Amino acid sequence: MDDETDIKAAKEKPSQVPSWVTLGFMLGALFVLALPRHNPPPEAPARPTQPEPAVAVAKPAAKRLSTIEAVFAAWDRYAVWSGGTTEVALWNPDTGSFSDCYEVMKAGENYYFRSITGLTRRVLTHGVVSDSPLQFTETEVQRQEWLREVDRENFKAISAAAKEAFPVPAASESQSGK
Repeated sequence: MDDETDIKAAKEKPSQVPSWVTLGFMLGALFVLALPRHNPPPEAPARPTQPEPAVAVAKPAAKRLSTIEAVFAAWDRYAVWSGGTTEVALWNPDTGSFSDCYEVMKAGENYYFRSITGLTRRVLTHGVVSDSPLQFTETEVQRQEWLREVDRENFKAISAAAKEAFPVPAASESQSGK
């Protein structure tokens, strides 16, 4: 009978293990809920990308334009004109080369500048000082004309030197020698 008594006693008093498990689960859940939340800061709403105003773009161009105007005014005597236009390349310290190219148009005493992507004419290699902040250009026709002029000057110089070195005898001297 003792066995029956133990079984009855066990049925009358429920086990405390499930209640402790339930209590631990509830306390854990409450503890997790009580923890401070570290949410990432809300992202700023994405702004639609708009192109910069034309004024911001125009400022560097205006600065370069005023630079070429001032430099060309100081060095314009070296320009070679063809039909009232010429091309020049301005030294750019940022790139370390003559990378800012312009077409210059002359109307009376006024110069008008237009930026171009590159020079279309030959760079002038004669008659310009070496420390110029500008590279000047000439057309192919102007270059050929200059080369012909150099050839004529060279021929005159060689002819004069030859005449001096080998004088032509006078007509009376050549007849008296007979």
